[in-house]
Amino acid sequence: MVPTINPLVAAGVVVATAATDAVYVMFTSAVAARRRVPAATWSSVWYLLSSYAVISYTENWVYVVFAAIGSWLGAFISITLLQRSAARPPGRATPG
Repeated sequence: MVPTINPLVAAGVVVATAATDAVYVMFTSAVAARRRVPAATWSSVWYLLSSYAVISYTENWVYVVFAAIGSWLGAFISITLLQRSAARPPGRATPG
């Protein structure tokens, strides 16, 4: 029997896990920089976001695949953004 997939739940799991991984990268960055308040804040946001994905995909194992996709996307995008901000010279305003 093929499991039924709700496209909205699948998309929600992808977005939630992408956001969770992006927040995890920011948490790790704050910990590495020894910034207590940002690390604690990112940690709490990380747990709030991960709860949606866990609750969603525990009802149907197929959603784990969507969680993995979202996880990969979140880590890739957040590292890309961190690399871009690190490449920007200090003291220069970003165009806005």
